[in-house]
Amino acid sequence: MSEAIVRIAARGEGVTAEGRHVRGAVTGDHVSGDGAIVPGPHHVAPPCRHFPQCGGCQLQQADSAALEQFVRERAAMAAGGQGIAVGEVCSAELSPPRTRRRATLHAMRAGGGILIGFREEKSHRLIDLAECHVLDPALFAMVEPLRGLLAGFPGKLAVDITLTLADQGVDCLIKGLRVEGLKQEEALLDFAGEHGVARLAIDDGLGPENRWEPEPVTITLGGVPVALPHGAFLQATPQGEAALVGTVVEWAQGSMVIADLFAGLGTFTFPLAASAKVLAVEAARDAHLACKASASASKRAVHALHRDLYRNPLRPEEVAGCDMVVLDPPRAGARAQVEQLAQVPPTAKLARIAYVSCNPASWARDCKALVEAGWRCAELRPVGQFLWSTHIELASLFVRD
Repeated sequence: MSEAIVRIAARGEGVTAEGRHVRGAVTGDHVSGDGAIVPGPHHVAPPCRHFPQCGGCQLQQADSAALEQFVRERAAMAAGGQGIAVGEVCSAELSPPRTRRRATLHAMRAGGGILIGFREEKSHRLIDLAECHVLDPALFAMVEPLRGLLAGFPGKLAVDITLTLADQGVDCLIKGLRVEGLKQEEALLDFAGEHGVARLAIDDGLGPENRWEPEPVTITLGGVPVALPHGAFLQATPQGEAALVGTVVEWAQGSMVIADLFAGLGTFTFPLAASAKVLAVEAARDAHLACKASASASKRAVHALHRDLYRNPLRPEEVAGCDMVVLDPPRAGARAQVEQLAQVPPTAKLARIAYVSCNPASWARDCKALVEAGWRCAELRPVGQFLWSTHIELASLFVRD
């Protein structure tokens, strides 16, 4: 007797109403007693030849309707698991294929050639990319030229390649590559010039060192060009960034003073500063300095503060004068900072908290403290910018009645 798949679990398996988990199944499929999957209306042919071996994607067999349901349900179930009542759970925003603007690929010498790609899931085995349906074409176009470049470096090779699509083109950081002698230095410059690289840097263990940067590399945030430090965080796709930023800006309407915590380069800071004064707080020094310099150059009403919010969160009296607080922490969440926000008295000016997260579990754990302090989750907007992946983002709005 077959069982119907009713949803997709957090790790990508299909789940039946009885709780049976089936790898490779999606919502609408049926599974027989021996584990055979009978494809349903939402089961499609994976577009990439490397699926499912490549660890970059887990859900290429799911159509857009099943993916949207998965992203939305993951966000809603995280809230429900902590007893957080949500006023409205919106439909999920999915980024299109071939729009990922940042990625770290791995490269190694094997069988007389250079392999470049993602690792197989739960394995060190490298999948040599012949195609990729998630990377922006400008990033994937660098794969073959990089093979040619690395082939000229003799001996054992095992490097990480971080590619980011900046305003000026592709920013390329190669970590673990030893460059010895004039010939290899010239090869790097020839590669960068021939392929129009915006910046080429090498990290041989002592930190990134630029070998090529014809003009300062920037990323534009809210209409403001911001210097792009090596390894700085960016939202994975322009569409995902637009969905999250547009949501937070919408929620911020009418706010005059906003604290943007874990501000990074200013993803939310600069759009918000178009109509409000913004305190941008960030611990990473390079990101803080980039945000501060661009705020000064653009004359936006931004005060950039260098502060570790894990060790030294803003206290209630420091945010009580803000109309709104925006949080966008790393995957670990923002427990210490949220505990401080929960202590802001109801008589304070603070009326709205927007919490953006890439980890539903840590988000729900943190937000439980807000709910217990009298805040209400009015709206939850899920975002699936890691297409075909089990990773999701969300934006949430908390208000006081």
